[in-house]
Parts: sequence; C-alpha cells; structure tokens
Amino acid sequence: MAPIGMEYYAKAQSSFKPPLVANENAYLGDVYSSDKIDSESPISAGFYRLEKGTPLVYTYSYHEMKIIVEGSFDIEDETGKKVHAVPGDVFFFPKGAKITFSTDDYGLAFFTGQRKEGVL
Repeated sequence: MAPIGMEYYAKAQSSFKPPLVANENAYLGDVYSSDKIDSESPISAGFYRLEKGTPLVYTYSYHEMKIIVEGSFDIEDETGKKVHAVPGDVFFFPKGAKITFSTDDYGLAFFTGQRKEGVL
C-alpha cells in the first residue's frame, strides 16, 4: 500500500478569508473537506467569523464541533442555555440544534462538521 500524505494549510487562521454567507456580517468557509476521499462519512473544517450586527440563527443539519479562536460570541440554544464564548471554549452542536450567534465586536471560530463541503 502506498503511503498517504497529509494536507497542510500554513497560517490558515490569519490568511484564510471565509466568504459572506448570511446577513451583512456572517462569514463561513471550508478550508478542507474529506468528501474528496471519503464520500460516505465526510467531515469538513474551516472558519466562521461573525461581526457586530444582525445575530445569526442557524439550525444544524449535521453534527459540528467549534472552538473559539479570537474575539467572543454570545451563543444561545432553544432550551434557553446562554454562553458568553471566548478563545479556548469548545462547543458541540448536534444535528437539529437551533443556535443563535451574536457578538458585541467580532468572533472567529474554527469548526469541524460531519458534512460534505459547502453544505450549510
């Protein structure tokens, strides 16, 4: 069997610019997705940035993990649970969860979702 190489994205936190996906202030982009090599159980990973403005309300159609890397978010779920999220905080959002994201300034998070590339 031939060796399998890794993927590398140097300084992605500071160099990757996710595209606008919602409202005037919500940006999200996949840095990489395994669906190119594993179409049965893909995972996608990238960055989510929210700037001050309209809160983003999002219902997950897949499972996702998110770690806050810069700034802060206020995150609330449908049960009423609220968290002021700061760098180093880690979240799991199960499929079906309806989550509201807001920020007083901006927040940047790295995510890994159990989905194909570009599925939002």
